[in-house]
Amino acid sequence: MNPSDLTQRPPRSPRVRLGGFVILPRLLDKARATIAGTHGEYKFDCPLDRRFLDFMGIDSEALKEQLAEGKGDGEILSWILEHAKNQRTEFAIEAWSRFCERRVPADIESRQRFNEMQSKLAATREDIATWFDMLDLDDYASFGGKP
Repeated sequence: MNPSDLTQRPPRSPRVRLGGFVILPRLLDKARATIAGTHGEYKFDCPLDRRFLDFMGIDSEALKEQLAEGKGDGEILSWILEHAKNQRTEFAIEAWSRFCERRVPADIESRQRFNEMQSKLAATREDIATWFDMLDLDDYASFGGKP
């Protein structure tokens, strides 16, 4: 199976880390699938991806160009660390990643959207509290899992 084919499997969980960064492996999966034309319902450079790109000061199109050259995760991480406009300490990366992992809907509109999604996917589940929880649940359910 082509790991870039997001019509066959979801991207990696937003919790998976690369270089200490949450979101990054998922972003890379979606970008590679976009390049290959196999992104399905997933969108590269979405608001979640923007959190990482803005935090590091990385241009999404420049990143896609690097990925189009066939570079692996380690090579891309090195490129990001070298070209980031916002150089971050290990402490800052860890704090940012922990904040992202714990992020919950922050306003009424987001809370309503979150609640609607949960009602549709798993109305009786009490363990879905963060956006990462919701993304993992949605990915699982989208590919036939029973929440």
